[in-house]
Amino acid sequence: MSAEVRLTRTWSSFVDRTGDWQVLIDGSQASSIAKRQTVELPVEPGQHTLRIRTSGRFRSPERSFEIADGQEFSFHCHGQRYWPLMLASFVKPDLWITLRRQ
Repeated sequence: MSAEVRLTRTWSSFVDRTGDWQVLIDGSQASSIAKRQTVELPVEPGQHTLRIRTSGRFRSPERSFEIADGQEFSFHCHGQRYWPLMLASFVKPDLWITLRRQ
């Protein structure tokens, strides 16, 4: 059987001009996502992690979730909106992209 993760990338600032981002499920690239795009990814039921990263060094924090058979989880991501966090992301790269469950 299968479950589904739906991810939407919302545009928020000049940070989002970095092109397509990679979608990682359990550490492996599952897809890519462009500005203002939604992707739907099938996953097996169970415990998983989700992370988004740019083609460079920047990424989102890793999010863990447990999904049941037939269940659907929705997440959204966007580039950092606040200057202090943008600057902090040069030291801590996982602040660059915001990733939240809807």
